[in-house]
Formats: sequence, C-alpha cells, structure tokens
Amino acid sequence: MSHLQEPVAATEGTADAEDTIGFLRVPERTPAGQDLFDEDLAELGYVMNTSRLWGYQPDTVTALFGLARGASAGHGLSVRQRLILGVACTSAFGDSYCALAWGGKLAGAGGALTAVAVLRGDDELLSPGERAMAGWARAVARDPNATTAADVRVLRDAGFSDAHIFAMTAFVALRLAFSTVNDALGLRPDAALRRTLPPEVLDAVTHGRPIDVETS
Repeated sequence: MSHLQEPVAATEGTADAEDTIGFLRVPERTPAGQDLFDEDLAELGYVMNTSRLWGYQPDTVTALFGLARGASAGHGLSVRQRLILGVACTSAFGDSYCALAWGGKLAGAGGALTAVAVLRGDDELLSPGERAMAGWARAVARDPNATTAADVRVLRDAGFSDAHIFAMTAFVALRLAFSTVNDALGLRPDAALRRTLPPEVLDAVTHGRPIDVETS
C-alpha cells in the first residue's frame, strides 16, 4: 500500500482543519468560486480541494486551464497524448495530487496497466511517439535547463513537427504551474480518490503529499 493511502492529519500547524485548505485559511465564497464548486459537484459529486484553494483566485485558475487547453488545441494532440503528458510530467515533478488525478484518467482511457507504467516511468506499453512525448514531459518537469537539441531531435524523429513540440511543451509547463501552486501551499489529494481510483494507481504514486482524510 502506498503511503499516500494512509490516513493523515488534514492540516499542518493549524488549529481547525475545517477552517483551512492546505496551509491557508479557507477563502471567502464568491460567485466565481461557487462556479468552481458547482462544476465539481456536477461532474464528481464532491468539491475538489483544488477548487477550494483556488477560491482565492477562481478567475486565474479558469484562465490557466483555458491556456492549457489552447496550447494543445489545433495542434494534433489527442486526448490520450495529453493524458500521457500529464501523467509523465506530474509524476516526474513529484506532485501526488495531479499524478493521481491524471493517472486515474489515463487508466480509464488506456487501462490501469498503462497508467501505472507511465506513473513509474516505464513506457514500454506506449507507442514510439508516445514514449518520446513522455520522456520529454519528464525532462521538462525535472530540469528544463538540462534539455538539449538532441532531446528535441528525438521528438522530430518520432514524427512531431516543431509546432507540435512547442504545443506539448507549453501544455506541460502550464500544468506544472498549477501543480506548483498547489504543492507549495500544502494541498493534499482529495480523500475521495481512495474510493474512486484503481488500487493499482493508488499504489503507484508514492511521492508527494499524502491523500487527505475524510471530513464527514
């Protein structure tokens, strides 16, 4: 069992878990913040911790997601390719929340074995092009200053144009921006993920902050 599945205290250094989200106090409710809540309830049946935290700047997170969608739209990046990029970059970055969320989505679209393999850095189940994408996403997440022209050549050799390469790089960078805010402010993955994700995906994510506790 991954350490992320173990019940843990919901907050660190705070007096009342119900008044905090990550390391901060719960923001005041606004109409834009309520929109985030309503979208979660309609899609998932619960409000995500990310939506509660980004209640501080709901317009910012909406714009960030719009930029990420725009970065990949019109450049031939399929849903599966975006999922692989998301799993590879967030797991390499060490973000448990997004690695679990993206891993669950990839498991639903491509099977749990594929999701678990990519989470663990094993790309044998991927196509050559997908392997090149996953490797690039990890390189960008770990140390963007260490990438080389040879790394880009791998992507070109796999059939990607420079426009595709820019699109996937921008997509990865924008997803990492979201992860950075969440991780820095102590956000933990939703407690509901223990019930909704395949056990194999839960076991594959051993990095980052532990999953939150149930509050009711």
